[in-house]
Amino acid sequence: MGWLLATQVFLFTQVQGNSMFPALKDGDLAIGFRLQQVYQKGDVVIFELDGQLRTGRVAARAGDFVTIQEDGTLLVNGTVQTGEILYPTYPKETLTYPYQVPEDTLFILGDYRTQSEDSRDFGPVPLENVKAKVITILRRRGL
Repeated sequence: MGWLLATQVFLFTQVQGNSMFPALKDGDLAIGFRLQQVYQKGDVVIFELDGQLRTGRVAARAGDFVTIQEDGTLLVNGTVQTGEILYPTYPKETLTYPYQVPEDTLFILGDYRTQSEDSRDFGPVPLENVKAKVITILRRRGL
């Protein structure tokens, strides 16, 4: 039963890099819930890209319109996104804005927006590549 929970219900991964700083730091242990069916804006998720597990925050869902302005302002469906993100969200040249998020994908951004590699670089993430919703973290010092 313990094996089942540890491998099929929960996902344990060590955070690589600081793209989610300060929420997640390099070396932290992220624990994710694999059985999540629907992801909301603001959820921190673990996703796979190029065979590597990464973490990021859901900025927009399928059908949403994302606009990133030159001054670092992020808009989703015309509404300015503020909150606890400390860094401006500058556009990158991969996508043209406004950008509509395709079906069965999520637009994922790192919290350390000036340093992270995210959907601005590689486009939206297919839902099948989203492996879990982060439910808790253990700081590196605690390991």
